[in-house]
Amino acid sequence: WDGLLVALAPTVALTATINWDLLAVALTAAAILMWSRSRPLAAGILLGLAVAAKFYPVLLLWPLLLLCRRAGRMRAFGTALLGAAGSWLVVNLPVMLLAPEGWKQFYLFSRDRNVDFGSVWLLVSQRAGQTIPPERANLYALLLLLLAAGGLAWLAFAAPRRPRLAQLAFLMVAAFVLTNKVYSPQYVLWLVPLAALARPRWRDFLIWQSCEVLYYLGIWMYLAFTGSGNKQGLPLDGYHFAIVLHLLGTVYLCAVVVRDVLAPEKDPVRQDGADDPSGGVLDGARDVFVVGAAARPARHAAPAPREGELLVTWGTPGAEGSRG
Repeated sequence: WDGLLVALAPTVALTATINWDLLAVALTAAAILMWSRSRPLAAGILLGLAVAAKFYPVLLLWPLLLLCRRAGRMRAFGTALLGAAGSWLVVNLPVMLLAPEGWKQFYLFSRDRNVDFGSVWLLVSQRAGQTIPPERANLYALLLLLLAAGGLAWLAFAAPRRPRLAQLAFLMVAAFVLTNKVYSPQYVLWLVPLAALARPRWRDFLIWQSCEVLYYLGIWMYLAFTGSGNKQGLPLDGYHFAIVLHLLGTVYLCAVVVRDVLAPEKDPVRQDGADDPSGGVLDGARDVFVVGAAARPARHAAPAPREGELLVTWGTPGAEGSRG
């Protein structure tokens, strides 16, 4: 049933063929699958290939680092990081050497392009009647993304129970989507599988999807309005409303995921006693680094036996994730 959240997502049907983003989405999903099976090297290799296809999957390294630090599984993170760097280089290095000008064009275009459709910066610029230069938009977006990354670090280390990988991954990519200087309609594909893993509940998923579908209709109707001589389509104010809907829908789903992190008993994935099904080596692992309220005994940690009681563990003998 959770898989149907992706298979039946209306935005997948609407945006899947706009660009090549599904290639990066599929590789990212395969990387998460390999990580969930405790195969960090394979996960890293696939993630590196995903970054070679579309740059956004590199954002997943930050939540992975945070969670591995909290659980003391830095060796697994290092293995994944090396795998990602290696596979990315295998794909990119030949082009970097043989056609350096062509290779760096993507990065130059991303840096120099103006504030574009769908972004909060376009909304601010058009409402204020003042153009935001690309270099200033880059700075603003970077500062906000770094602020979000810092908030994610606090959430990872201070939550009463270690967040699930999918939760932090969704929040990190959503932060980039919300702060970036452009939001192409197909960017929603980046979030769909992560949303299905982070918050597998139809109500919240469909609220977010409804906002994204309305934005999809809004952008094309606005382009029809600006490109038609008889002005048929959606005028500027209507398009601004569509942007606000997109922003609010994404913020809403982020807020629900953050609530699940801070109140783990509300997390639908953990209501049957699971810890982190997609966490791989993180699943059931004990915390070794926490701050604030999380410094109290973690809820998923095995309770200490009282005098006269026998503590029985099961799982892999000697593994940190054994439960009692």
